[in-house]
Amino acid sequence: MTTPIATPAELEALKRYPSPTISNAIELFDIRPRHLGFLPHTIRALLPEIGPIVGYAVTACTKATPPEPGEPKRDLTADYFRYVAAQPGPKIAVGCDLDNPPGLGAQFGEVTATIHQKLGCVGHITSGCPRDLDEVRALGFALFGLNPCVSHAYVRLVDFGKPVLIAGVTIHPGDLIHADKHGVCLIPHEVVSKLADACAEVERKERPLLEICKRADFELEEYLALRTGASEKIRE
Repeated sequence: MTTPIATPAELEALKRYPSPTISNAIELFDIRPRHLGFLPHTIRALLPEIGPIVGYAVTACTKATPPEPGEPKRDLTADYFRYVAAQPGPKIAVGCDLDNPPGLGAQFGEVTATIHQKLGCVGHITSGCPRDLDEVRALGFALFGLNPCVSHAYVRLVDFGKPVLIAGVTIHPGDLIHADKHGVCLIPHEVVSKLADACAEVERKERPLLEICKRADFELEEYLALRTGASEKIRE
């Protein structure tokens, strides 16, 4: 991807909403099954206090196990950083840990997060385990993964700039991602320009339902009648 798919204002608008609202709003367009388009709970926010982030995926694959005999000695770091720098921002670094099991060593810690932030990244999502949580928190840089990790072990880049598999979900370079303390959601390109308005509509329809539930004179049948009306889908 060489050009952004959303304006800066549209991206900022999406950061105002939590990922469950983003997910509910995407459902209104009926463009993908409801059980797809997000990462499972195994990939969790390690710094949930950072708040929502939105950005385009820049991808890489890493290993942290000791190099195997005969494994080519390639340092892809410089080419990878140039790739990240060349992509439109904001960006989210998405890393596939190829080790089995994953999490032996961290690709991202304080130094790597700082460099990526300078290159326009707002966070990192991995199928492995990052480290240096306190230092990365101080940067305001978001981390998502299985768990924190102690060592970088023999971590090395194996590939970059290609589709990666994160907890069973394929993420392509340039995919637009929204992530927060609830998890990671992929935003379909075709709804980006309409999604903030759809989020506002989700909240508009939920508000009277919540108001009924909070009333001292709550009536179930009144709630059910209103809920039926609120469940109508928005059509494109």
